[in-house]
Amino acid sequence: MILADLLVTDVREAATLARGAVPRTGAAMRELSLVHDAAIAVAAGRVAWVGPARQAHRQVRLRSAGRRVSAEDGVVVPGFTDAHTHALFAGDRAFELPFKLAGMSYAEIARRGGGLYATVRATRAASDTTLLRETGARLRRMAASGSTAIEVKSGYALDVPGELRLLRLIPRLAREIGVPLVPTYLGAHAVPEEYRGRPDAYLDRMIGHALPAVAREGLARFCDVFCEPGFFTVRQSERLLRSALALGLGVKVHADEFVLSGGARLAARLGAVSADHLLRASADDRHRLAAAGVTAVLLPLTAFAASPRRRSPGREMVDAGVPVALGTDCSPNTWVESMPLVLAHAVHGGRMTPAEALTAATVNSAHAVGLAGRGRLLPGAPADFLVFPLGSADELGYRFDATPSAIYRQGIRVSLS
Repeated sequence: MILADLLVTDVREAATLARGAVPRTGAAMRELSLVHDAAIAVAAGRVAWVGPARQAHRQVRLRSAGRRVSAEDGVVVPGFTDAHTHALFAGDRAFELPFKLAGMSYAEIARRGGGLYATVRATRAASDTTLLRETGARLRRMAASGSTAIEVKSGYALDVPGELRLLRLIPRLAREIGVPLVPTYLGAHAVPEEYRGRPDAYLDRMIGHALPAVAREGLARFCDVFCEPGFFTVRQSERLLRSALALGLGVKVHADEFVLSGGARLAARLGAVSADHLLRASADDRHRLAAAGVTAVLLPLTAFAASPRRRSPGREMVDAGVPVALGTDCSPNTWVESMPLVLAHAVHGGRMTPAEALTAATVNSAHAVGLAGRGRLLPGAPADFLVFPLGSADELGYRFDATPSAIYRQGIRVSLS
């Protein structure tokens, strides 16, 4: 008999994702390990039992102070892991939207004071208090949409002291909002204006000063790089990432978003944890990623908002056997906070099935940010799960307006406000 602190009953359908290897690929991405008319028991903040409700009385006994709650005929899924965000910044770039709608290029917008460097200027000028307040509000809204773990990149300071300052704020944000945040060092988001025309000098600065400090203080789990023309070449990206690997950091690549840059091929060659964006990746790139076991982190709302002539290549990646994960890409350029909305766009735009999208947003996304054991409802896993007032788990990809009616983190129901 299992002693539990919490028993959730009246679950129409539980998508446990309990069976199979991690990460999921191919047909395995469609296997949700569904339990119908289910109940879920929690003990000490972890899942203790999941099964048919009719068996709960034989398998589970509540402790004296334990609670029984109803999911009210809702659907239960693991909490989402948002595998790619730039959520740590100050200000906004709403003023750019008319320029974008008029067809202005990124360079033209930058000449009018916009673009990434506008956010760099605002973030550098912002106090810690401002950054914590603005970023914390974003992260709380993301958590209220069902994200129970979030990757957060630096990258809007583009100097050594500033990037280290941003990374040091992430643990404070995690404590304030109560959600695990995975820090990624993205000093190579762009070449800062003061190093214009001297990208290798900036690269030397990152390798000689920033990366050793990041590794020494344990400020980030991963190092990322924007491998695109006008940002960092394949040669420069490889030099930075090999330096990060030598210091014990995992590596990621912003790859092939605007052009076929060679970033996906680099990620495969280095055995990167993930290659992200991949709007221009080729069939050969997909096969290389699959062979190397590199996860493709896709950002379907960025394709919709920032590259409207391209759709997220979800169907192609799954069919090629690449493990696929999802993220919001929350940033001033693509301000998205809702993972349920990402799932819907992965289905309607990326042509993934609803089951594939749910897998990509849970167990595969957790794998993509190094959070082994998350994204599944099986005994011993963190009891982070969501209740949706839907008819089935497939409706998460079908509907654009799905909103959780209840969120549990470590078995404790949290406020949605």
